[in-house]
Amino acid sequence: METKLNLTKHVRPYVALYSVAILAMAFSTWLDMIAPIIVQHIVDDVLIAHQMDLLKMLLLGILGIGVGRCVFQYTKEFICDWCGSKIASNVRIDLFRKIQSLSANFFDGINSGELMSRVKDDVDRIWDIAAYMGILIAEVLLRVVITTFYMMRMNWKLSMFPLALMLTAAFIAIRMEKKLDDVFGDIAQENSELNNTAAENLAGVRTVKAFAREDFERKKFHKHNQKYYELNITQSKIFVHYNPMVQMITRLLPAIVLFFGGLAVIAGRAENAGASGEYSGIVGVAYSIGKAFTVGHDMTVGELLAFLQYVGNIVWPMEMLGWLTNGLSSAKASVKRLNKIYEQTPNIVDESGIDEELFTQFDVNGGITFDDVSYEANGRKILDGVSFILKPGQTLGIMGATGSGKTTIINLLKRMYDVGSGRILLDGVDIRDIPLSALRRSIACVMQDIFLFSDTIEGNIRLGEKETMPHSLVIKSLQRAKAWPFVSKMKEAEQTVIGERGIGLSGGQKQRITIARALARKTPVLVLDDSTSALDTETEQEIQEVLNSLTGMTKIIIGHRISSVRKADKIIVMDKGRIVEEGTHDELLKLGGLYKETYDSQH
Repeated sequence: METKLNLTKHVRPYVALYSVAILAMAFSTWLDMIAPIIVQHIVDDVLIAHQMDLLKMLLLGILGIGVGRCVFQYTKEFICDWCGSKIASNVRIDLFRKIQSLSANFFDGINSGELMSRVKDDVDRIWDIAAYMGILIAEVLLRVVITTFYMMRMNWKLSMFPLALMLTAAFIAIRMEKKLDDVFGDIAQENSELNNTAAENLAGVRTVKAFAREDFERKKFHKHNQKYYELNITQSKIFVHYNPMVQMITRLLPAIVLFFGGLAVIAGRAENAGASGEYSGIVGVAYSIGKAFTVGHDMTVGELLAFLQYVGNIVWPMEMLGWLTNGLSSAKASVKRLNKIYEQTPNIVDESGIDEELFTQFDVNGGITFDDVSYEANGRKILDGVSFILKPGQTLGIMGATGSGKTTIINLLKRMYDVGSGRILLDGVDIRDIPLSALRRSIACVMQDIFLFSDTIEGNIRLGEKETMPHSLVIKSLQRAKAWPFVSKMKEAEQTVIGERGIGLSGGQKQRITIARALARKTPVLVLDDSTSALDTETEQEIQEVLNSLTGMTKIIIGHRISSVRKADKIIVMDKGRIVEEGTHDELLKLGGLYKETYDSQH
């Protein structure tokens, strides 16, 4: 399993296309380098030497350069955008797959807002690099190399000015990148906190209003928003501190080149006019400086204009340095945060070594054995020496106070967590030797924490089996869960779209839909964790009758009401992680312990 984001794996399939993009970029840049030469000939040969017959060919050359640049630039942009989108999509899928592979304890220690920022914002930063920022960095480097070659060939002495100033701008950009690196990490973290605060409040807006906590929540959001604002201001200060230096260099460079290049042209013209070069004062100094920048031949006006155009090609990369540095720092920070997720390893891994399809060839009967099972988390023992045997088709009732370890039994049975000691057997096989997906598909659960997706009622019931579950089974499950009476009265019946987490449905309605979802699975093991707590007594009794009528299915019912477990074949009473009472309903009443106290308080 990968322990870090492998960008090479995602980029490798698109190397050939990126090569085409780089080739197109190289041709486009080369055409940019030819344009100044044409300008030089127009000035020197057409305007000054009056060779008008050359003008037509030179103008056609400029037109050809424009058309060629359009074709090559479009090719480059389209390829990079397409490849970048595919790479970002694949990275996002890979990251989502990694997150889903992690065990439940990972999600116990991280909020959903932070994960959303990783999946969306951080992958978007990688998208920026893959789509256009990375190719821009390559273009900047290529343009600098080619432009430097042409400038050096034209006048190597005059080229020293842009090269020196370009190195200075690069040094400033590196300093700025180091300063921005840490700030971007803090900004991303605070962005996660801000997203989580907003998502949490939107999800619980009814609770907020019910307790009149609007002012408190606004202040909490404002606190994170203010910190996010301050971090962005810090980023801006760094950018504003360094970027003007680069801007000043880019503005001074053409003026400096024009000044010294102009002196070279003046010196050349003076010599061509037959001047001796013996000047005094400012004129003598100007002549001497200009003469120093002539190499082998006098610099012409056309050459000066061409050189200034090359300088412009150097200025653009320098201007881009600040922005590219900013984006590169952001992408590096995003990769670091994504690697923190990739470094996580699931505690629950499939070590069965059994092919899942081979395992499903055997019938799971639903015999469950807990053999001296103990479990602890965060230094606290939650289960201590729990043992019981449940034969296939039997029903187990679990009673106990809140925090006694009832739900933990179910989480261990589904291998959401692994036992600390002891073992759990399904049909005599240690569940750690059963393929994870096969184990979990053998157990249908209706949990305390009801979760319905923003989908149709039918889509929620078919969850995971949308292509295989027949429509008739959906209707039958709704009828057995006593949900059909209210579903059938909806405008679109089972095709009605319900909101996120079942918004718009009552607690009892949501429970009945989740019961229908579990009944539709026809699994050998059915678990109901306090799943009828929101139902009225009459509906609960009807559902209990349905559950009692189910045959060939092992049932585990966790409840606080005696009525939900009294007909179970075996009832265990939990207290502080241990089984303190065990037996049938009548046996536990005769025992006169905790079960009898609960019965007396409810009746």
